[in-house]
Amino acid sequence: MTTHPISRRSALAGAAAMLLFDPLKAQASTYPSKVITTICGYAAGGSGDFLSRTMSNRMQKTLGQSIVVDNVTGVGGALALQKALAAPADGYTISFATNSELILTPLTIAAAKYKAEDFRMIGLVADNYMMLIARPDLPANTVAELVALAKSRADRPLTVGHLGRGGIFHLPAERFMRDTGIKLVDVPYRGIAPMLPDLVSGQVDIAFIALGGPTLGMIQKGLLKAIAYTSVERQAALPSLPTFDESGLVKDFVFTAWGAIMLPKNTPEPVAQRLNAAVAEAIADPGVRKAISDSGQSASKPMTLAEANQFYVSETSRYRALAKLINLKSE
Repeated sequence: MTTHPISRRSALAGAAAMLLFDPLKAQASTYPSKVITTICGYAAGGSGDFLSRTMSNRMQKTLGQSIVVDNVTGVGGALALQKALAAPADGYTISFATNSELILTPLTIAAAKYKAEDFRMIGLVADNYMMLIARPDLPANTVAELVALAKSRADRPLTVGHLGRGGIFHLPAERFMRDTGIKLVDVPYRGIAPMLPDLVSGQVDIAFIALGGPTLGMIQKGLLKAIAYTSVERQAALPSLPTFDESGLVKDFVFTAWGAIMLPKNTPEPVAQRLNAAVAEAIADPGVRKAISDSGQSASKPMTLAEANQFYVSETSRYRALAKLINLKSE
């Protein structure tokens, strides 16, 4: 039997046909070849915007392409993530997002037209444990004292500020009430900025909040009172502040506000791997880690794609279980 070698023209034609068949894979082979956009669901100047820009600035050095940040706010972060999903899944539109809009917003806001599984985590950026803070003149300095105070005021319940039902600052309050049998009155705010002055002035009694931003300085100046961390162990920022679990009144009371670089789930694997490497290099950079630490947050450790996926799946399951426990409904 006579065999005929494949001509160069035939080989090129076959390769071209394969690339035309799957254009995303074709683009992945030369990725990145143009400007990348990071969509951030937080307003310019806030901690989410800071993390987004810090990572984007460092990642572009690794990738050899500029990365611009697009701040898209509204609907609990849903508008940003929906815009990311509407773009081609080619790696040129990435997201900086937190557990709040990724996992909780779809559970609480009916207008959010996505679910957590529509995205995959490329790498964790910062993991920020929260704390319970109070107005400076609240007559309680510990978790036990706060619970006793709340129980003594059943006719005038303490108020708890948060940024919307089902959000990352609201769920700890629901869990706290469930575990201790106390009652708190919700006071929702549109953002941290208007809530902090009301805590300082005593318009609201307590709130669960992340340590980033101006919070630490306000605590150090006596404008706010710190009660306890929602962490596994005490944190360096306020080493004398105990955790909730140390009170003995609750168990496994751990809540974090984390941020990560995300992609639509169907982004080509070579692109995801390239971005994962860029995130890992950025988060290992001493300058980036110092900048995140100086902002009052904790820089995460570099993750492989498998590690990032395992973390994301675990967190999604954990928060959904809590939402079900407190009968959280979308509105």
